[in-house]
Order: sequence, then C-alpha cells, then structure tokens
Amino acid sequence: MKSSRFLIISICLSCVQVLLSCKTLDPYTGESKVNKTTKGAAIGAAAGAVIGVLSGDGGRERRRNALIGAGLGALTGGAVGYYMDRQEAELRQQLAGSGVSVIRQDDQVILNMPGNVTFDVGSADISAGFFRVLNSVTLVVQEYDKTLIEVVGHSDSTGRADYNQALSEQRAHSVSEYFISQGVLPQRLGAYGYGENHPIADNSSPSGRALNRRVEIVLLPITH
Repeated sequence: MKSSRFLIISICLSCVQVLLSCKTLDPYTGESKVNKTTKGAAIGAAAGAVIGVLSGDGGRERRRNALIGAGLGALTGGAVGYYMDRQEAELRQQLAGSGVSVIRQDDQVILNMPGNVTFDVGSADISAGFFRVLNSVTLVVQEYDKTLIEVVGHSDSTGRADYNQALSEQRAHSVSEYFISQGVLPQRLGAYGYGENHPIADNSSPSGRALNRRVEIVLLPITH
C-alpha cells in the first residue's frame, strides 16, 4: 500500500510538470504557445492534488478528491441539477448542427460523437473537422469546471477484437490529450476504451458501423 501511494504521488507530480510545460496547439495555424491558464493552475493545485489523490476508491473518486483537494470546490444539493442544466444548454447551443448528440441522464451529460465526425477508419488521429467540435466542447467545460470528463472510445466489429480494443483506447486518449493541450486540467479527465463491446447500431451495414465507431464524452458533476 505504501509503495502504491508513493507511485501515485510521483504520477501526480509528473502531471504537474507536464502542465508547467504544456503548450496550446492551434490546429488551424499549427502554432504552439505556452498556455498561461494551465501553467497557473498547475502551480496552485500541486499540493492539494497530491493529498486528494491518496483518498477515495476508483479512478473517478480519486480524481474528484484530487480536484477538491486542489481547491476547485464541489457542488451540493440543488445546485448540482441547476449547474448541469446550464452546462447542457450551452453544449446544445455550441454543438447545434455538428452531428453530435447531447444526452442528459440524471445529473450526467453525455456527448455522442459518431465516426463520421471523429476519426478516419482505422485511425486514432483526430480528423480535421473534429477539432472544431472539440474546441466548442472545450469552451464549455472550461467555463463549467466543476465537472469530471470521461472520454470513452468505441469501435465497430470489423477486424480482430484485440485490435479494436486497442484502437478504441487510443482514440479516447487522443481526445483526452487534445483537451489537455487546450488547458483542461488533466485531473478532470479519464480516458477509456470499450472496443466493439457496446454497439448502438447494426454492424452489418456501413451506416451502422459508422455509428458504432464513436467517442462518448461523459460529464459528471464534482460533488461532496
């Protein structure tokens, strides 16, 4: 247990070092620049994040505790629903006409991003048109920072299951890393891949496979 805690502290401090050297990449100009917001957040959050990450069970709870420990604050009571209502409304406005569906489940907001707007077939490189969608999401999640962000990759059933699993994980990490490059705190983010295990359409048709090759972004309120 003691060695695990030291490992967690080392990882957390490494994340802070990454934040301090983080640069923002403009996908349209290719220019990189130091992100002052991220740099300042890293310096202020270091001690609290290390303390918070040592408590709680599971990745989601550890991230929540790290953020609360870093002084981000948390939502309570009726404020939770109102906060998520406002965030949902802004996401719907920002993503109108993008092909991304915004789904509300209790106090969670789920963004379903199908394959035709995310990645080319067999690739984990973000498609050119997908940057605009991700930038719109970034604007909202930066404003509503009392949320955890879980990026979940899915694939269709074409090819080997182990390949699809790895590809779905790579895609989730590509999206998560882009958010970080735009100044989103790494502690807010979790990236997961489920391969071909959770289809939402028939894999026997091209249109169904395109729907299954998707990325879902799940926004959860940070609560006490």
